Amino acid sequence: MDTNKTITVINSIEAPKGWENTAILIRNKYIEYFKSKPGYVSSTFYKSINPDNQFNFVNIVVWASKEAFEQVVNEGFKNSDGLNDDEMKVLGKGFPGPIKVSPGQFEIIESN
Repeated sequence: MDTNKTITVINSIEAPKGWENTAILIRNKYIEYFKSKPGYVSSTFYKSINPDNQFNFVNIVVWASKEAFEQVVNEGFKNSDGLNDDEMKVLGKGFPGPIKVSPGQFEIIESN
């Protein structure tokens, strides 16, 4: 992977009925945190219009590089509590138990 390419972190969020607002509030807290970090580019938040979808929300965060992303999440993926050096939990581990987050890191290979 070219380390100078932007990377996109796509978090699929499954929030049970009654937990949707909590998921939105926590996601917004993270975006404010990310905005204060070098290398943050943008975030787009989606809500499913199909009530049968497994994931109610999808949060897409773009980082200037893999290194920028890794500096923000630093130790968070290396310990069971998900805590970064600054005590902020990595996004996938910062939600209460009923809410499930499936994170993934991607690079663009084609755009039309």
